[in-house]
Amino acid sequence: MINKSILLKYLPFSLLLITVNSHGQTLQLGSTTFWWIVQLVVLIFFWVIKTKFTSNVHTNNLSILNFYILYVIVQIVRATFIAETYWDWKGLLSSSMSLLIPIVAFASNSKSLLKYIINYYVFITAPLFLIIQFFIGKDEYGFYLAPFSFLLLFLPVLTNKWKIILLIIALYVIFADFGARSNLIKFSIPIIFGFLYFFKNTITIKFLEISRLIFMALPLVFLLLAVLGNFNIFNTKGENKKGLIVKKKEFNGDIIEDDLTADTRTVLYIDVLNTAKKYNFWIFGRSPVRGYISEAFGDNDRNGRGERLGNEVSILNYFTWLGLVGVVLIFLLFYKASYLAINYSKNYFSKIIGLFISFRWSYAWVEDSNNFYIQYIYLWIFIGFCFSINFRNMSDKELAQWVREIFFKKISLKSNQFKIQLPKINAN
Repeated sequence: MINKSILLKYLPFSLLLITVNSHGQTLQLGSTTFWWIVQLVVLIFFWVIKTKFTSNVHTNNLSILNFYILYVIVQIVRATFIAETYWDWKGLLSSSMSLLIPIVAFASNSKSLLKYIINYYVFITAPLFLIIQFFIGKDEYGFYLAPFSFLLLFLPVLTNKWKIILLIIALYVIFADFGARSNLIKFSIPIIFGFLYFFKNTITIKFLEISRLIFMALPLVFLLLAVLGNFNIFNTKGENKKGLIVKKKEFNGDIIEDDLTADTRTVLYIDVLNTAKKYNFWIFGRSPVRGYISEAFGDNDRNGRGERLGNEVSILNYFTWLGLVGVVLIFLLFYKASYLAINYSKNYFSKIIGLFISFRWSYAWVEDSNNFYIQYIYLWIFIGFCFSINFRNMSDKELAQWVREIFFKKISLKSNQFKIQLPKINAN
């Protein structure tokens, strides 16, 4: 039986392991089976938190997530009837566990638990980067240090020491590989959003709500414009034209040129939509066991179908595996989370986080790959934050104090028990 003591002792460490493995393919540690076990353990821990230690109020607020999880489980069962080869089953395991990551949103009901998880990352997991960085590509720094991109939202209320540390980390990630456009976006946008706090008496809730709706609507607008041939947001410089070129050093030492304005997404949309048209999987998708026909990566398909199971754009993965039903469910989660945070919060930081979540919905149409990486886990932790009455009911002063306590010192053990306690099941 998994009790509070086991959860508090091993959950942060299991997330440490996930963080170490949150990169591309440059650092090979352990077998695929080992990482499957680690991912399964993480999901089990968060499932136990959901069923035993999450308040009924928080669970009810996340009713859409309950329906999403049920839908994913049905899709996984469906996939077992579709799988044919060893590689199918292997792909099914990986994609299924990635699709279940949103379960972590239930853990955000507990202010104490969330503070401890982040505190462990800051004082135990993050310092390991000083070693890990020598074994991964520079464009992968942002994966390992992704939790800091969320903590940058709280920059205005941190001590001067931690303001400097977080800004140094952000700049280090951004300039380590300036060609890694995603790192630039994920570590600069939170700083901009965080500074909205200084204008909380000027920027109204109505303005934040309108901005939220714009972020939620933009992907569909741009998609329709691209499909109709009017405007392609991914290719604004035209065909066969060079944009902003930078030189970068690959992990193997090669020096290459990288176009920061290069369109690397249109082909993904074309391939996925063409595959949907061919197999007519618009509504329910192909299940987590099948991918899309890829001209660029199809030769790597060991099943010989010319397919690629998933890609860098998370919304395309949801669509391919779960169809429009899955996309709508994910949209509703982002929509309600951002809506509650902006319109039903007593503190301004929750409103800022709600706006940031709406931005991440837009960015899910560009990247935000839903691999079992720490960055995607933290995204759903903060989506859960938006749903949590415990956080939304805090005053600005109370939330600022909560954030500062994360950075105060490492929470220690006492008599083999963590000082921190999980809430009772019926606590609000």
